Amino acid sequence: MVQKVWFITGASRGLGLDMARAALRHGDKVVATARNAKGLVERFGEHKDLVALDMDVTNQQGITNAVTEAVKHFERIDVLVNNAGYGQMGRFETVSSRAIERQFAVNVFGVMDVTREVLPLMRKQKSGHIFNVSSIGGARGYAGSSVYCASKFTLEGWSEGLADELESFGIKVTIVEPGFFRTDFLDASSVSYGDIDIPVYADSNAEHKSMFDEISHAQAGDPAKLGDALVTLTREENPPMRFAAGSDALEFIGSDFARRLLELAQWSKLTCSTDISQ
Repeated sequence: MVQKVWFITGASRGLGLDMARAALRHGDKVVATARNAKGLVERFGEHKDLVALDMDVTNQQGITNAVTEAVKHFERIDVLVNNAGYGQMGRFETVSSRAIERQFAVNVFGVMDVTREVLPLMRKQKSGHIFNVSSIGGARGYAGSSVYCASKFTLEGWSEGLADELESFGIKVTIVEPGFFRTDFLDASSVSYGDIDIPVYADSNAEHKSMFDEISHAQAGDPAKLGDALVTLTREENPPMRFAAGSDALEFIGSDFARRLLELAQWSKLTCSTDISQ
């Protein structure tokens, strides 16, 4: 098996950390990036197949420096995992424009900037696999998560178009749609809530936060197993465009597809009535 080189964003904790561990466990090399790489060094110690680098996905020069350093160490990048991100929760009206811009800066534009930096290398190699970590919230919108879902829907639409653009270069794109995994994604160190006080939303926002607080660190998804699953996908000749991760993701996304098909059928007559009559 040819040893692959992974470049992973947001690798200091959560899914990114376990993705890095899985890649190393299966004999690959890893460039693990985080806003503070010191924590990565503490977790992994000295490892001949690991390079830990400081990188903020909202800092273009930092991205350029990290990719340059990665190539200096391992000469190539075979797998790019755009994992860095966070959840901006709260009803839309309670989330300020500044908070929305920050959500998109990390979850969308940061992903695009990292990918733009890596693509020339992959095109030159005529190979590569890009994993863009979305969410079940990228397949279906949910009350209290509208801004977060908007960022993930954007990521998914861009990923589909990107996949078509890169196919002729031998570069594959997979959208990862995790359900709820046992990480710190839902605790105060990661998730954010609305910053505008609107009394009419107070109860629903509080209920939403309470629900997330209750399931935080009790989610069914195993991050280590997701890491192993991504390694498996890198070994596939024809990996999926979308990979639903977790039984809850399978249920949520599957039920949404069924609902949409039913809605299409229900309104098909009116839909077709908008064509120009021949």
